[in-house]
Amino acid sequence: MALNPAYEDIGKGFVQQYYALFDDPTQRCNLVNMYNTESSFMTFEGIQIQGSDKIMQKLNSLGFQKITRVLTAVDSQPMFDGGVLIHVLGRLQADEDPPHAFSQIFVLKSLGSAFFCQHDIFRLAIHDTA
Repeated sequence: MALNPAYEDIGKGFVQQYYALFDDPTQRCNLVNMYNTESSFMTFEGIQIQGSDKIMQKLNSLGFQKITRVLTAVDSQPMFDGGVLIHVLGRLQADEDPPHAFSQIFVLKSLGSAFFCQHDIFRLAIHDTA
């Protein structure tokens, strides 16, 4: 399969849609449609999860009600299998917590004319200075 020439637009569009759903508590449940039942993986703050049901259990267990997010950069690369690698750098604030930098990586896998999120790695940029 060839490199997808629209990888930049696909990456930016995916990130915009993903965070629009994630950041709205009434829409977050719709993220399940972006993951595959068996072959999607998420690493959330070092915890590995496989499959859309378990990923959604994790996302639904997060205790905040409000999230404010500012994206600093969205970098995308085409993959040789037609997929897209996306790296997001930004800052988020959950409820009244202080804002924190975060990094998130997505690997989108091509499925015909559509994509699903095969890999998702999220990490807050919190450093232990003690």
